[in-house]
Amino acid sequence: KPEDMQRIASMLSEQFEYVLIDCPAGVEDGFKNAASAAKEAIVVTNPEVSAVRDADRVIGLLTTNGIKPVQLVLNRVRPTMIANQEMLSVEDVTDILALPLLGLVLEDEQVIVSTNRGEPLTLIGRNSPAAKCYSNIARRLQGEEIPLIDPSKEGSRIRDKFRRLMQTKIF
Repeated sequence: KPEDMQRIASMLSEQFEYVLIDCPAGVEDGFKNAASAAKEAIVVTNPEVSAVRDADRVIGLLTTNGIKPVQLVLNRVRPTMIANQEMLSVEDVTDILALPLLGLVLEDEQVIVSTNRGEPLTLIGRNSPAAKCYSNIARRLQGEEIPLIDPSKEGSRIRDKFRRLMQTKIF
């Protein structure tokens, strides 16, 4: 119930500087219960039209309930798809949602490996692009000024690596 979530969050905030509540997708009871205890919000969405539409609904509910500030994390960003205009760009999403961008997380297979093994991404994917993105977001939450990753540069790095691999293979 909303009052239970508020009580739990209040108790935790006495011991911890940050209390993160992961809300389920959608705007059903689970979301409403979790959001009832929120003072601020980070909306996490993918750069896909349907996901951005859902995020816009959530943002509307958060602001209606007086939850501010609301920041944005763009998840599962695929630079090559953005470059090929097969996915919404970071600018498209931030223009549509009109939220400050806290960070973006590049698509990374190491996330799946980490989840399947039940081990933190930072332990098994030390060179993981997603781990670096998560670290940058955490540092920004702490007030550090960390530049955002430019997906267009990441996309060109991925394309260059692919081209080099293709040149070394014999087909």
